[in-house]
Amino acid sequence: MNKTAYYQLTVIVPVYNEEDNIQALEERLSAFVSRSTDFPACILFVNDGSTDSSRSKIEEVCKRQNSFFFINLRKNGGLSAAMKAGIDYTYSPYLGYIDADLQTAPEDFNLLIPHVGKYTMVMGIRQNRKDSFVKGISSKIANSFRRFMTKDGIEDTGCPLKILRTDYAKRIPLFTGMHRFLPALLMLQNGTVKQVPVRHFPRVAGKSKYTLANRLVGPFMDCFAYRWMKKRYINYAVSTNNLDK
Repeated sequence: MNKTAYYQLTVIVPVYNEEDNIQALEERLSAFVSRSTDFPACILFVNDGSTDSSRSKIEEVCKRQNSFFFINLRKNGGLSAAMKAGIDYTYSPYLGYIDADLQTAPEDFNLLIPHVGKYTMVMGIRQNRKDSFVKGISSKIANSFRRFMTKDGIEDTGCPLKILRTDYAKRIPLFTGMHRFLPALLMLQNGTVKQVPVRHFPRVAGKSKYTLANRLVGPFMDCFAYRWMKKRYINYAVSTNNLDK
């Protein structure tokens, strides 16, 4: 049996060339896991074809930490591909997501957990953003356009702190760029989303993988892809079956 099935929550951590952050990730995530006794959690690193020492460091961490697991992708596929792999390999009732840059705090999952029983997804809204001026402006423009196109009402879809039901996550139509549209894609399944304020911190190690171009051009194009998909999305519910009898 997949080991994540023994936990209530699997936190997916996509990693691409974050060797300088692995030690801090181990410390912060281990502290969160050790305190989540009422809602047992494990960590699933998804190494997205890193070319630095991230892979070896992750494997060492997982040898030390009983509740830490990993997937190594053969080649870099991008954040959406890493998230899809994490979702595919998760069998706990709930899955979470956090970036490896630690600009959001693992312990703030505790602000989301109390709401998971009432909503399909609970996600953060980053407060007092610590981004650069260019990143802040580009993110604000892209998020405003995305919200206009999707009508999902989500204030901060890019917040890398989320918990959602695994059964819904496995039915999300996945495509490159889908990580920007998780709330809207869940709403195609009539899912509900709760937004909770969380803290935000400056990046202290490693380098951002995003540029002005991929913060604006990609999201704009993906919005039109989402609109096309929304009109054609198939959403069904089975009333009865005899497959399990």
